[in-house]
Amino acid sequence: MFSSDILFFFLFTGKQAASSNFAAMHLLDGKKTAKAIQEELRERTQELIRNGKRAPHLAAILVGSDGASETYVGAKVKTCSDIGFESTLIRLPANTTQEELLTEIEQLNLHPSVDGILVQLPLPKQIHEEKVIEHIHPSKDVDGFHPVSIGNMVAGKPTFIPATPYGILLLLEHYKIETKGKHAVVIGRSHIVGTPMSILLSRKVYPGDCTVTLCHSATRNLKEICLQADIVIAALGRTEFVEADMIREGAVVIDVGITRIADPTKKTGFILKGDVHFDSVAPKCSYITPVPGGVGPMTIAALMKNTFNAYTERTK
Repeated sequence: MFSSDILFFFLFTGKQAASSNFAAMHLLDGKKTAKAIQEELRERTQELIRNGKRAPHLAAILVGSDGASETYVGAKVKTCSDIGFESTLIRLPANTTQEELLTEIEQLNLHPSVDGILVQLPLPKQIHEEKVIEHIHPSKDVDGFHPVSIGNMVAGKPTFIPATPYGILLLLEHYKIETKGKHAVVIGRSHIVGTPMSILLSRKVYPGDCTVTLCHSATRNLKEICLQADIVIAALGRTEFVEADMIREGAVVIDVGITRIADPTKKTGFILKGDVHFDSVAPKCSYITPVPGGVGPMTIAALMKNTFNAYTERTK
């Protein structure tokens, strides 16, 4: 969906375009981009099978029955099926001990035909996430969270990049967004998104070569900093935190946030909102991601690319 579709949205809802740059605004369509990546992976997987080789294999572990986690894992398993990957879903009860989970991971580490392992987060309180992440063998760490993966990323060596930052890079690359010399502001410093994103955008490669400012809850003058940004990546987990008065004309805005908000008018009973107030921010942007349909699909596409790359390395 591009600017004509957004123009229709504003006309249909009676909203006014907020700036003269509105006509140049485009959506960064994560669904469309992810579909293209998945189609390429499907074709490459079919070629492997035609040549008598096995398909890549992703194993996922889900502890408990959190609704959001069920949805995320289900989407990953379905994508594996669509591409032609093998997938294994291991369900464990919410009262699973840490040792029991580590035993399951070790079995997958040793399994010769499992290429990638992911443990869906968050985990129950009795389990230490860091210990779990560190127990996954780095060669199968397709989530890119292992300290070895992070260390290689910081050093600029080949490695698995955390799926959400990797998906954002793939999206920027797909739309040929210029990044060299740009000022990128990342809001949020989590080890899953914010911190790795700041490192990746500063590397001397494309997409990257940016001057990066990493902001967080203790940052002073956040609004003034954001107004200097050519690229804003919002990954703080606060619904519609980024508003129009924080964004300069023509900026690129990437909304990583996704929060369920109760809405009895919807069939699902909720609506999804991002960290960016889309209606007010979008008219000022050159490019912006929607929620849903932006970064979310790209995270899964990046996970699939990591899994394929893990398979390639393990079957050399």
